[in-house]
Amino acid sequence: MPDPAALDRLGTVRGFVLDMDGTLVMGDRNNQGMVPLPGASSLLEILVERGTGFCIYTNGTVKTPQQIADVLQGIGLPVGADQALTPASTAVDVFVERGYRRVMVLGGKGITEPLEAAGIETVPPLRGTPCDAVMAGWFRQELTFDALEAAVFAVFDGAQMYSASHSLFFATAEGRSLGTSRAISAVVRDITGREATVVGKPSLDALRTAARRLGLAPAELAVVGDDPELEVPMAHAGGALAVAVHTGIGHAESFADLPPGVRPHLDLADAGVLAELLRGQL
Repeated sequence: MPDPAALDRLGTVRGFVLDMDGTLVMGDRNNQGMVPLPGASSLLEILVERGTGFCIYTNGTVKTPQQIADVLQGIGLPVGADQALTPASTAVDVFVERGYRRVMVLGGKGITEPLEAAGIETVPPLRGTPCDAVMAGWFRQELTFDALEAAVFAVFDGAQMYSASHSLFFATAEGRSLGTSRAISAVVRDITGREATVVGKPSLDALRTAARRLGLAPAELAVVGDDPELEVPMAHAGGALAVAVHTGIGHAESFADLPPGVRPHLDLADAGVLAELLRGQL
């Protein structure tokens, strides 16, 4: 049974940060063929009914936020473009704050379009191209040794290295798939000795981006997700309510043996159970 104190806190939450893959939907390893997971529609419906703000934050960078919203709407989930966030959304916040003007991108339009819309020039991974930063995201089919070499020498020349995610895997209908941004960052770190800064989950920068989008403080939020290494640690780091579901990377035993300080406040089977808890508070 859910902890009564956690249920009481759930009643005070003013906004929700929802993971996508493994929490609300499941697709294939190429981020295609999305289908809603159990309870996804019910959860979004009750949030709309309550007038509670929410955003979807996915670590995927294949699609732009607009494309993500279009896909979710196409399978019946009411998500607007202003409610979809990716590591590129946070990269915009971080890069603008740090004054970066030119970024080498190992990734596609899911990264380049948001950066360019914010006035940041993006350049492909070609050796000798000057840049302020290197950003690695989803780069599966396009990744070449020459691209890796360009990133390495850009970092040697003083560019800062950023990664969409350091997750080993992400959830798909075909099972776990390897995250490309971690693999790219591992090569750069091994050769240059310089760590990549993660701008996606579980970074506090990602939570702050979501909080700004909702006009709330991080501590007023609940973060909902399936990955023990992403949403729950991010929620704890920002003082938010941590809600775990078992429909993706995580399962019923994934969170049970964690120390109290990193355990989810609510450990639920799926998004539908969360919807039922919220409906019971109306």
